[in-house]
Amino acid sequence: MAGYASGKKSFAISDRSGMRFPYTEMVREWNGSLVHYSEYEPKQPQLEPKPVGSDPQALFNPRPQRKSTAGLILLTENPFETIIYSGTTYINVYSINHQRSTGDVVRLRGPVAQNPTPGSGGPDAYNLQYFAPIPTFDGVSDIDNSNGFTITIGKIDSSGNVTTAQGNLTDPENYFYFTSSNNAITGNINGGGFNCSAGPVTLQAL
Repeated sequence: MAGYASGKKSFAISDRSGMRFPYTEMVREWNGSLVHYSEYEPKQPQLEPKPVGSDPQALFNPRPQRKSTAGLILLTENPFETIIYSGTTYINVYSINHQRSTGDVVRLRGPVAQNPTPGSGGPDAYNLQYFAPIPTFDGVSDIDNSNGFTITIGKIDSSGNVTTAQGNLTDPENYFYFTSSNNAITGNINGGGFNCSAGPVTLQAL
């Protein structure tokens, strides 16, 4: 069977414009239309969208920010004051801008020291997380009770008057107090020494 003629001397009518063009200058579009090359339009990409999968739901090996945990607040020298009011001993605690609330449970600790008792690692392994006892003063020895104390905001005096500050940047609240299970001897005595701290009952690793 004979092949097709080359059509070099022929003309063709464009399916788009209806105009006559040299046959050899005609091209076929994606939809089957025969048009002149000057009229050619490629297929719109949006007619064949690429499949898109679902959005990822989680990160691989994430490192989210941890929830804030209460930590230790270092106190100034001799931050505790004994107060005797109506036969009860109260302890005022000076903690600069502590931002605590009445009803919070706070544990007081002495300075960090080397534990004189060896740990489980043998005679050379000492627990460096040991907190030394808060020294007894004015007959009070329970300030570092391991259960902590429920505090009240403000500073109490021997007449039972409680002084509080506004608790803002210009006039911060620097005192809270609690009831001691001991009986102070004199009252209005400061003690505690250096590097005592106030914090939660149970410390958490950061």
